[in-house]
Amino acid sequence: MPPNRLNVLVVGGGGREHALAWKLASSPRCDVLYCSPGNAGIAMEPAVQVIPDLQIAEHEQVTSWCKQNQIGLVAIGPEQPLVDGLADALEAADIRVFGPSAKASRLEGSKRFMKDLCRKYNIPTAKYEVFNSPEQAKAYIRDQAAPIVVKADGLAAGKGVIVATSSDEACAAVDDMLVNKAFGAAGSNIVVEEFLEGEEASFFALLDGSTCLALASAQDHKAVGEGDTGPNTGGMGAYSPAPAVTPVIEAQVMQEIVQRTADALVAEGCPYRGVLFAGLMIKDGKAKLLEHNVRFGDPECQGLMLRLESDLLEVLLAACDGKLADVKLQWSPDAALTVVMAAKGYPGSYQKGSIIQGLDKVSTAKVFHAGTARDAANNIAAVGGRVLGISATGKDVLEAQQNAYKAVDTIDWPEGFVRRDIGWRAIERM
Repeated sequence: MPPNRLNVLVVGGGGREHALAWKLASSPRCDVLYCSPGNAGIAMEPAVQVIPDLQIAEHEQVTSWCKQNQIGLVAIGPEQPLVDGLADALEAADIRVFGPSAKASRLEGSKRFMKDLCRKYNIPTAKYEVFNSPEQAKAYIRDQAAPIVVKADGLAAGKGVIVATSSDEACAAVDDMLVNKAFGAAGSNIVVEEFLEGEEASFFALLDGSTCLALASAQDHKAVGEGDTGPNTGGMGAYSPAPAVTPVIEAQVMQEIVQRTADALVAEGCPYRGVLFAGLMIKDGKAKLLEHNVRFGDPECQGLMLRLESDLLEVLLAACDGKLADVKLQWSPDAALTVVMAAKGYPGSYQKGSIIQGLDKVSTAKVFHAGTARDAANNIAAVGGRVLGISATGKDVLEAQQNAYKAVDTIDWPEGFVRRDIGWRAIERM
């Protein structure tokens, strides 16, 4: 291998990992970029090799594969392997890894841990209490005003949060989690918290243990329906930058939320190395923390990777090596916007196996794949709920939106659907 170049493994197989693999592979320092398990779109990237059969949950298998293939950096995309301690196993085997330890990943793996940390270290968040007794939880709910939020403590594949509009609905959620075990062990403790009003935004920062480096802001659309209506999803689209995150709010978030979280985890003996994703609620010029995630957002990551002009590989290596203080990020002044194409029926039940055509005709956007695979006839087939992320740039959000929807309309996939209003909040402000 040429001096200074290294092989990289991206762990995951969604749209976020496609964006990370695409960006990392463009680095002059990247020799071979592997992705496991990957997907059909990641496999089409010219400089990427997909490793579908590596068992990510088998940490010894992953570390020995990394050693055999001289991996110089592992970038872990999804939260589950981080919560399960994959970063710890790699670090113990002396393999450089971008992603927090299992202890630090409790920020996402346990809502109770995150909220208790906020209380202890004065990080602004919603008022809350933790319960494992249904009776005590219901008594507390009846003393509070609705709407009120009920959350399963552990990871529940994005489904463990109920925003209840009445006490009865909240009490039903309590029974669902604590009595009926709807989320299994993830719901053996619950967090009941006040409902925060305002505008949501996603804020990302890189941490190397002590130094925190802000990334660009973003805003996603979680609801399945236009006008942000209907059931919540993993995200139907996103754009960057988010006008709601003003320079004043960014400074407040970095000081009161991101840096305090980093300092808190150092004090708790589990310094954080990786990307920290703070879900914010902004009202009256101040941000409060809704939740922390320990990885890039999906679909926010896709737009961030389009806008980032710095060498991502160099930046992640600096984060791993405790050298973020030396890094100055370069961003394109353009806006980026991602429209998610999902299978009809999502977020409920949906058909798998429908064929997607016309991808080679797209000229106004980059198509990041999420739930795709090759079928027996080598067609690109939809195998997930969220299937494609159509990501475009423009001089502003409106132009990026126009470019993204032009690409959407080029793709021939009758079994898919999109929201037609991604970016509406930012466009309304123009």
